[in-house]
Amino acid sequence: MFTGIVEELGTIRAIRRGASSAVLSIGAGTILDDLKVGDSVAVNGVCLTATQVDGGGFTADVMHETLDRSSLARLAPGDKVNLERAMAAGGRFGGHIVSGHIDATGTITDRRRDDNAVWYTVSAPAALLRYVVEKGSIAIDGISLTVAAVEADRFSVSVIPHTAAVTVLGGKRPGDPVNLEADLIGKYVEKLLRPVQAPPARRSALSLEFLAEHGF
Repeated sequence: MFTGIVEELGTIRAIRRGASSAVLSIGAGTILDDLKVGDSVAVNGVCLTATQVDGGGFTADVMHETLDRSSLARLAPGDKVNLERAMAAGGRFGGHIVSGHIDATGTITDRRRDDNAVWYTVSAPAALLRYVVEKGSIAIDGISLTVAAVEADRFSVSVIPHTAAVTVLGGKRPGDPVNLEADLIGKYVEKLLRPVQAPPARRSALSLEFLAEHGF
């Protein structure tokens, strides 16, 4: 579990690609303080497991499903990525509940200045937008952000200079893909409110013929 508060910008050191998978080697500093093999790290919002840790970074395996669901397949050596360790039980909860399981990828369609802020408009699939509400939370590349506006096929967020400076979002331009994770609570509420489908009625083996055969 994560909060969407990015701890540092890492750098892709190398990528080893398989037929349908990949192994990422990521340069990092801050998060290495207590990172161990087996720990979870959100990389651009995608929850990955550290498989090796060295003095300059860590490696993580990326399976086929993750490559299909996220923008990690488009990374190249030298690219910057947002990094966040799993939430500590005793830490401050500065963002919102982020699972690190990407719902879909979106595309930045517009970026504009608004005094000290930057507005980003992101197109997204309808299946994800059903969970996006104005003033609600969404994770973009693992960054916890507040939704400022929602339209039929897109939504917008307003980002302060600090967020743009310390995350990969500051370098994003129209046309760039982003990983999206909708608010987890909304998805659970929707599932719980669905009518429960009763199992089909079982036909009883008891019949007049059965009773007559057994002397009733």
